[in-house]
Amino acid sequence: MVDSPRSQPRVRRPGGRSARVRVAVLSATVDVLLDGGLDALSIGEVARRAGVHETSIYRRWGTRAGLALDAVLDRTQTEVPVPDTGALRTDLNALLHHAAAFSRTPLGELLLRMAVRENMAEYEEVRERFWHHRFAAGSAVLARAEQRGELRAGIDHRLVFEALMGPLHMRLLLTREPLDDAFLDGVVGLVLAGIAPQCRSAGTGCGEEDA
Repeated sequence: MVDSPRSQPRVRRPGGRSARVRVAVLSATVDVLLDGGLDALSIGEVARRAGVHETSIYRRWGTRAGLALDAVLDRTQTEVPVPDTGALRTDLNALLHHAAAFSRTPLGELLLRMAVRENMAEYEEVRERFWHHRFAAGSAVLARAEQRGELRAGIDHRLVFEALMGPLHMRLLLTREPLDDAFLDGVVGLVLAGIAPQCRSAGTGCGEEDA
């Protein structure tokens, strides 16, 4: 006996309506943020621009803060991808150059303003969770390098990531000096000198015996 179409189980297709709604909502959220910043972000305005019901947004994201976090993470994962070039130097170089390029975009500039605002208790969790995700991305790069023997054992991954990104934000927020290739490459070289296995930093190959 052949099942009727009505008795067939309904299969949710990947990339279906749910995925389209998510894309539309996150895109609208970024647009609202860029137009008016965090203060202008409202579920109602995002719903209007995305062409969906407010209840759909509340059901999936719950709060403005949750919506903002998902939108920002979605965009940064695209514009600041986690590199996997097979070598630590080129991975760190790509990570820092992508971060510098993103900082010059409207959304990157908005995130910088968020970083220095103090009256944003509602979004404090957004800031913490955003950087938690970015630290995790940096740690993945360092974990692969550790497996390849390019990283000194016991190095604090978060501290390395902060050492890599700290000079970038120093120039963005304080000195306003240019983020040119020479500066970015110099930061990578300095970080590598501090985290390489001791035999490499001393100028000898690991496992080589002194003559």
